[in-house]
Amino acid sequence: MDNIDITAAQKAIGVTFKNQDLLLNAFVHRSYLNENRSFTLPSNERLEFLGDACLELVVSEHLYKTYPTKPEGVLTNYRSALVNTISLAQSARDIGLGKFLLLSRGEEDGGGRDSEYLLANTFESVVGALYLDQGYKAADTFITTFVLHKLEAIIEHELFKDPKSKLQEYSQAEYNVTPAYEVLGEDGPDHSKEFTVGVFLGKKKIAQGTGPSKQKAELDAAKAAFLLLKKNE
Repeated sequence: MDNIDITAAQKAIGVTFKNQDLLLNAFVHRSYLNENRSFTLPSNERLEFLGDACLELVVSEHLYKTYPTKPEGVLTNYRSALVNTISLAQSARDIGLGKFLLLSRGEEDGGGRDSEYLLANTFESVVGALYLDQGYKAADTFITTFVLHKLEAIIEHELFKDPKSKLQEYSQAEYNVTPAYEVLGEDGPDHSKEFTVGVFLGKKKIAQGTGPSKQKAELDAAKAAFLLLKKNE
């Protein structure tokens, strides 16, 4: 099983796989294949595609049944808060998925094991692998355990609202300043870039965020800034 401790990975996830190659495949980043041409498994991108669909269905079904009077727009916001890059990356950290990733030396040296983008993708890949190995019910249980438990806090703290709008309302009310965003860096090849964006109040940088697009990085930065400002009240 290459250099992954598959037993430890299964213990972290809480599931014993029938086909352990599926779980191994969930951790194969495409960069690893560039340096290991003889490796027999593909990248985890197809599993990520499948896992993304599983996540959306499980979360959507849960929200539909739990909140029968909420309109579609509210349910969409709840779902987005649960399955966005930041949320899924944190779920991956909670499980410890980063230590099982198969990465190129460049991705490794660049901090790929803690990249929110890579961690979120890996979480989706694990969901896809679990669905193929054991079906919908197992995927549902996994998603309920590691994603849906966040819903109460998301609603309580209104984290489902657009982070940039929330930050702007707060900063204008408290400081009479409109937040500004600046791209601080870009990493990775064109097909898999990760952007770092800083959010500023005046000349002071409050927080920064990352994402696979400038827009998502801005949202990440806005969320971090809002939580920091509220914490320091």
